Amino acid sequence: MSTWEAQFSASGFVINNGGRAGAIWMYLGTFICFLTAIASMAEMSSMAPTTGGQYHWVSEFGPAYAQKQLSYTVGWLCLLGWQVGNTAIAYLCGTILQGMVALNNPSYEPTRWQAVLIIWAVLTFSLVFNTTFASGLPILELIVATIHVLGFFAILIVLWVYADPDPASKVFTSFYNGGGWSTQGAACLVGILSPVFSFVGPDAATYMAEELQDASRSLPRAMMWAAISNGAMGFVMIITFMMMLGDPATALDSATGYPFIDLFYRATGSMAGTTVMVTLFFIMLLFGSVTSFATSSRQMWAFARDNGTPFSSWLSHVRPGYDLPVNAVLVTWAFAMLLTLINLGSDVALNIITSLGVGALTCSYIISISCIIRKRLVDEPLLPRPWSLGIWGLPLNLIGVAFLILVFVMNFFPQSPRNLDATTFNWNILIFMAAVLIAGINYAIRG
Repeated sequence: MSTWEAQFSASGFVINNGGRAGAIWMYLGTFICFLTAIASMAEMSSMAPTTGGQYHWVSEFGPAYAQKQLSYTVGWLCLLGWQVGNTAIAYLCGTILQGMVALNNPSYEPTRWQAVLIIWAVLTFSLVFNTTFASGLPILELIVATIHVLGFFAILIVLWVYADPDPASKVFTSFYNGGGWSTQGAACLVGILSPVFSFVGPDAATYMAEELQDASRSLPRAMMWAAISNGAMGFVMIITFMMMLGDPATALDSATGYPFIDLFYRATGSMAGTTVMVTLFFIMLLFGSVTSFATSSRQMWAFARDNGTPFSSWLSHVRPGYDLPVNAVLVTWAFAMLLTLINLGSDVALNIITSLGVGALTCSYIISISCIIRKRLVDEPLLPRPWSLGIWGLPLNLIGVAFLILVFVMNFFPQSPRNLDATTFNWNILIFMAAVLIAGINYAIRG
């Protein structure tokens, strides 16, 4: 969970739809509400700590007459969400690298096809690492976690020391409606995608559940501590970022494509210093792409192992001499390479890719938590769990589902209602429905 990094890389959407105050308050609201959803999933992981995550939970907690259908549906939602999320991180790597080049060479004009090629290079790097150096993933994750914490303090200190903040009274009340929505409230709700992107994916830890000792205790604790600590870091960083952002319209007009790159340059006044800071940020995203790639391929392998995908036996096959699902890794790479092509024909490719992934995963969370709500309402006994929400279980479940439903709906909105055309429309509703259709056909044929 890389919350503070996401405040920089995915900030453009909420700056345009909410402004500085909107970014801060929507982050805080998302932090609190998403925490209730994560707590609900943490309790389920304590009851059933399995690598299948949500789709195993609904098969355990859903009504008997619908367990198979719900499990299959949630499995496909998780598959779509993680595959798309993997692509989103690679997309950020590629376009941030372009932004760094644009900063150092003002005559450079980033093009979409160049971005696609860079993203493909990032994805191929992740592929090579996940096949050739797969045994080094635990060490890499430790290194990334260390850089994640040290990088947070390094960038925060530089901004606090060198940047010139605006008065808090102005920042915390300065909203912006660059998208042209009918009300400021509507603009902020549309901009919620940015802070939600920071928190989505707490189920990642569940795919390693069978490798943990005493998973029914350690897994929910890890999920909650990761959410709380990273959420707090993200809150500090979003306040810092917005205090020093300046005029939203000017920030969004950055030649680099990312307001945070310009902020780094204004703070340091040094091209070399800015390049070092952005390079540090890029490295974190690059290796975040590697670990996300691993999670996505393992999730696909687990679902295929349970016969949930087409060509399940091939996707779940682990070749002799390998300790990893090479076929699932290759399909993860190929899917991301193809999805990246959206960038060639859309001005809002990042919004489409991120909102598609967020929408699929939030829908899987909604179904999973709803199954627990049903059991609590009809007073069915829950499985024993050492990590329990106690009497707060039902209220937290209800708050979490209500918030996730709001997020799911807002994910399908465009960046702006003005001048909609083929290049600015949010096409993820069609992609989402196409995935649902494919899943339905596969279920009808294979049962």
